[in-house]
Amino acid sequence: MTNSFLFVRPDGAQLGKIAELLESGQIKPVIDRVFAFEQAREGLEYLGRGRAKGKVVVKIK
Repeated sequence: MTNSFLFVRPDGAQLGKIAELLESGQIKPVIDRVFAFEQAREGLEYLGRGRAKGKVVVKIK
């Protein structure tokens, strides 16, 4: 397994390339936890503890 970091800026072309990589499965984000929108406050508190080992997602739909 190889890990690397990717830093992005608000650039449409770069975001489009990232979307392609995600859709093709070439990159896979690490998701620590998913919170329902109604639990957004809990999600922010969890994130603030600094123990997340990946992305913390607030699901809108």
